[in-house]
Amino acid sequence: MIQEKRDWATQTISDDTEMNILFLKTLEILQSLGPEFSENLQKIRGLQERFLNERFHLAVLGQFKRGKSTFINALLGDDLLPTAVLPLTAVPIFLLWGPEARVRVFLQEGLQKEEFTGQDKEEISAFLAQFVTEAGNPKNYKKVSQVEVFYPSLLLQKGVVLIDTPGIGSTFRHNTETTLNFLPQCDAALFLVSADPPITEVEVEFLKAVRTKVAHLFFILNKVDYLKKEEIAALVTFIKNVLREQVGIEGEPPLFCVSARLGLEARKRDDPELWEQSGLDEVWHYLIDFLAREKKNVLQTALAKKATDVIADVLMRLQLTLRSLEMPLAELDERLNIFEQKIQEANRQRIFLGDLLVGDRKRMLEFLEQQAESLRQKARAYLLEIVRSNLEQMGDNVNETEIQKALAKAIPEFFEKELGEMARIFEQRVTEVLRPYQQKVEELIETGRKTAAELFDIPYHAPSSAEAFEMKRQPYWVTQKLEATFNIFSENTIVKFMPPAMRRAKIAQRLQKQVNDLVLTNVENLRWATLQNLDQAFRQFGLSLEERLQETILATRGAIQAAREKRLEHSQNIAQEIIRIQTFVDQLKEIKEKFQAMS
Repeated sequence: MIQEKRDWATQTISDDTEMNILFLKTLEILQSLGPEFSENLQKIRGLQERFLNERFHLAVLGQFKRGKSTFINALLGDDLLPTAVLPLTAVPIFLLWGPEARVRVFLQEGLQKEEFTGQDKEEISAFLAQFVTEAGNPKNYKKVSQVEVFYPSLLLQKGVVLIDTPGIGSTFRHNTETTLNFLPQCDAALFLVSADPPITEVEVEFLKAVRTKVAHLFFILNKVDYLKKEEIAALVTFIKNVLREQVGIEGEPPLFCVSARLGLEARKRDDPELWEQSGLDEVWHYLIDFLAREKKNVLQTALAKKATDVIADVLMRLQLTLRSLEMPLAELDERLNIFEQKIQEANRQRIFLGDLLVGDRKRMLEFLEQQAESLRQKARAYLLEIVRSNLEQMGDNVNETEIQKALAKAIPEFFEKELGEMARIFEQRVTEVLRPYQQKVEELIETGRKTAAELFDIPYHAPSSAEAFEMKRQPYWVTQKLEATFNIFSENTIVKFMPPAMRRAKIAQRLQKQVNDLVLTNVENLRWATLQNLDQAFRQFGLSLEERLQETILATRGAIQAAREKRLEHSQNIAQEIIRIQTFVDQLKEIKEKFQAMS
């Protein structure tokens, strides 16, 4: 098979296997330690799951008719995505690995999703066309929010998730804003251009915004099979100059010359030479060998640090148990009493922090109301200016319906941009507000741990700071409900025969009322969505830190008290228990060192 021409599939096996073996060994030890370590067991299991299931999310961007769908089909090896003459709708298509071909269509507003399973590629493409093309779903009247296509492609199996985004400049301008709001969730973006023309002003403006929103951006020059070698060389130089001088990309922009058409033909014929000639072979291995590997390395480092912290916590509890089993009972009680006093002080500070957090949440809500009012004024001024300019251009021949159409077009363009800006502002504000609380709770947690370590003379491990907010592992496409429907009033006879000035004033008054109503509705939609996100952020943050504080206190106290109870029972098995725990301590120290080496 073409995709097996190079043995790239085995290149990361050794690294992956080593980390997974460490996870498996840790899980085995934690299971042997018993139910009191179930929380640690679940944490390690969760880290292992993240390691095994992590995906590399690659958004595929491009203007209409650049060959995006053919390019993706070539990577997959089949005519899966429809390559329509008409542009696609504002619906992203997520392409993920699955053992069989399957399509899931998600609909807005809680509507039941559509599904299709089958091996016939023409049937799959036809099913997709019903939902993602302007011919099958004009203006997205079926209210599709997202489409997932599962397919047994080796590229997808290696962890690359391809995301076919709506083409820029093809349907509605606000689709561009929606795409820009979506991109920060992705790991990289691939942008297609071609020779007809090489790169447009619309693409340049779009790329200026894109380059600040995605970590990795690289480019595909498609349809090079229609060009001569000297034309390709000149075109590559021209495009790179535009990317540097006009888009602002520094250094040497990664640009691959391909023929998606030849690549798809090569996959269908299983022709390795044609596949390499098409340029897709180089792109394929770039995705796997560089981008996917880079994310895997970053992920491995982060997970190794987290695993080290979990194991350090287990080691501390085991070592507390050992010291408590070995220490004279009177001395143990004295140190336990000092520890309890420290915990009481930590709890008082926790309650104080909780009161402060309530106050900051209230201030964030006040800020939200200010932002909403500012947005109402901005939207009202923007839309009323459209009314005014149209009335001025039309003179005495005022066409109310045409003005309403202009407003209906402007509303999603305006509010999609504002949605992205509002989300950015509040994400930044929430992070700034909550970060000091996270640091203070971390200090409280460490006070308890350090006190225990000092009292019982055991090694202390300062964990890496926990992340208050983690990126969602699966990007999501936000479909904001925007209201852009105007009530169409038929002019009554009296209005029709009014003098032109009076008629204009009457229509202007009516349009102004409709603008006010729609501004209130749309701003409220954004305000309500932001309010829900704020409440969720504060609630989850408070619960998470509360749980972590109590979990640490209970685990530390529990290790000491459990050992104390064994002492009081005068158990004959204490010596054996000490040997058993020391064995686990030695094994976990070795695993911890290996995880630390990976981080």
